[in-house]
Amino acid sequence: MGKGTEKEYCTAVVLAAGSGRRMGTRIHKQYLLMGGKPVLYYSLKAFQSSPLIDEIILVAGKGEEAYCGTEIIEKYGFSKVSKIVAGGAERYASVWNGLQEAKEKGYVFIHDGARPFVDGAMIERAYACVGRYKACVAGVPAKDTIKIVDENEFVRDTPERKSLWVVQTPQVFETKLVKSAYSLLMGEPFITVTDDAMAVEQMLNFPIKMFYGSYENIKITTPEDLKTAEVFLQM
Repeated sequence: MGKGTEKEYCTAVVLAAGSGRRMGTRIHKQYLLMGGKPVLYYSLKAFQSSPLIDEIILVAGKGEEAYCGTEIIEKYGFSKVSKIVAGGAERYASVWNGLQEAKEKGYVFIHDGARPFVDGAMIERAYACVGRYKACVAGVPAKDTIKIVDENEFVRDTPERKSLWVVQTPQVFETKLVKSAYSLLMGEPFITVTDDAMAVEQMLNFPIKMFYGSYENIKITTPEDLKTAEVFLQM
């Protein structure tokens, strides 16, 4: 943010409505303890601590709003959390529920609560990117060779690795832009998306700019991920 430039209003929509079926536990992955605190705590702390973020909207699993309010928001003093809303049946529906509560100004950072290693530097890179390009996604260049296979798992193509990025969150957009994309998406019952950039790409045909996230910015999905996260936490 340059000298004399007024900061745009920034809202973080943090998603914590996933069921975590692949984790193999009755406790949802975002509430599992990591370093003695819930996984969700760490991403909320990053947005709470960032001077760029003005407001946080937490999207919790349906029926878990009160638990989140008491056991996470109040317990750890996350004063920037202005609303806790119920998630939907799919990720994109949860995002839409959160976006509807966001103010019609500035930028919105959409982040998976199961990614605990977002940090202030990443939030700053996201802010710088969205200020220039309006639609930006965190990610890292792919380290592995990727194969495209057919329905029988035979290799059909091997794309050049230099053109491949692994997509992460936060995904950050001009608020009016992403709200418009999701509004259109929710009116298309046969279209589903797996991330927020895809909604903007498909609904508005708007270009998406990648910015560097972190190789440590993993999503906690399996028990092995939680073990890896514990190691990162101690580094």
